[in-house]
Amino acid sequence: MRISSRVLSALLLAVVVAGALQAPAGAARQSLEWVECGDGMQCAKLTVPIDWKRPDGPKTRVDLARLPAREPGRKLGSLVVNTGGGATIQPVRGTPAVVSELTTWFDVVLIDPRGMGDRGSSTAVECDRPQAGIGGLILNPTAAGWRAQAKANAAYDASCRAAMGAAYAGLTSWQVAHDLEALRVALGEPRLRYFGNSYGTVYGQAYLELFPAKAGRMVLDGVADHTRPSLERWLLDHARTEEAQLRRFRDWCAAGCALGDDDAIEVFDELLARTPLPAGEQTVSRQQFLLAVKEGLAPPAWPRLAAALRKAADGDASDLARLKPLPPESPGHPHGAMLCHDFMPDVPGYREFRAMESRLRQAAPRIGWIHGRYQLARCVGMGGEPANPPRPLRAKGAPPVLIAIGDTDDNTPNLGAEHVAAQIPGARVVRHGDGHAAYLLHSAAGMGDTCLRRHVHDYLTAGTLPAPGARCPGDLLARIPRG
Repeated sequence: MRISSRVLSALLLAVVVAGALQAPAGAARQSLEWVECGDGMQCAKLTVPIDWKRPDGPKTRVDLARLPAREPGRKLGSLVVNTGGGATIQPVRGTPAVVSELTTWFDVVLIDPRGMGDRGSSTAVECDRPQAGIGGLILNPTAAGWRAQAKANAAYDASCRAAMGAAYAGLTSWQVAHDLEALRVALGEPRLRYFGNSYGTVYGQAYLELFPAKAGRMVLDGVADHTRPSLERWLLDHARTEEAQLRRFRDWCAAGCALGDDDAIEVFDELLARTPLPAGEQTVSRQQFLLAVKEGLAPPAWPRLAAALRKAADGDASDLARLKPLPPESPGHPHGAMLCHDFMPDVPGYREFRAMESRLRQAAPRIGWIHGRYQLARCVGMGGEPANPPRPLRAKGAPPVLIAIGDTDDNTPNLGAEHVAAQIPGARVVRHGDGHAAYLLHSAAGMGDTCLRRHVHDYLTAGTLPAPGARCPGDLLARIPRG
């Protein structure tokens, strides 16, 4: 980062840490009005300050949904769940199995972050403009491409600010962590029992720092590391994980895939050297090839990637051309803005980034280095305020936390998850061979008493932590077809 950025980061760090150590006064208990809202759910709204540093200031509302315990007389209390990725309630409506077994022991209470909400809810904000495409800086690597990406993101940001109005000022995980505390108080729970997946782990990290004495049993799965003040160091974890993911794909393919006896990395190298690749009446450029492979490295896409590489090696890259990120949601939603305020409130300039990128290429020369462009594509051009920049985690007094880390998780890198776990006193890690959101995906697939699910349930219900060094197999990985 620029020298001015480092100075700014240091000042922000001092201010934010001081604020974290002197959190605003606790939330007053409010009565939640639960009403039936379909799909076996009861819904309510939690009223919270836009800015918890001004608890008597303007208010906003947060959507909640409750899946009641199957046997109310035997329940252990409430378990608050955030599944990450923006909204929680609507995805659970679509796939209730992701959390339904937890109602064996708990009232499962779903909480949406600010700006998101249930279907038809007034709290669900729509931004007129979509966020820029995640692959934009890869496909358009020039300074002009950088400016175009920044212009599109700036328009998205402005539309979200207009749609949310004053409530936009509360769009950080620091504020959401206070919302979690207000929910704990409203539920009448002495401690917050919490399951956070993906971005839900960012809220969990903030809660552990702000309210360690109020934290109860907490499971963090698919951990997004919000503790690296250095953007380059954060990107390096992504780059190295993706480079390792290519090797894991090669190893998986060696046991049987569409590439036959060919080494997947050798095929990758040969195709990259041959770009642009013929694809029917079009071609696949070097940038398109790299982005396609990056998209195909998520384990569920491995068979498709192997088949596309085979076909490209045989002279037709049209299937690779179809391996690309989903288009931006239109209309947009404000969760993308929250990510930028939390992780990249001070995006480097183009020249500064090019120097950073050269170092990423040294560390992860085949595929990992493009994560710099992949991640910054979200936030270049976005406004920096409100800001909640990453900082080391201080969670003194927090109880033991269970952290699940997937070997093949290239969404939230295992290197970052390990970094977070090392900062939480008494944290216990269970490693597994699967990728991102493994617990939820095991549950959605009805996989029963898997090793990972057993560890999560034993901990949440009885406080039983896995033994140090615990490891579970890749149960989902074993189900991936090789043909």
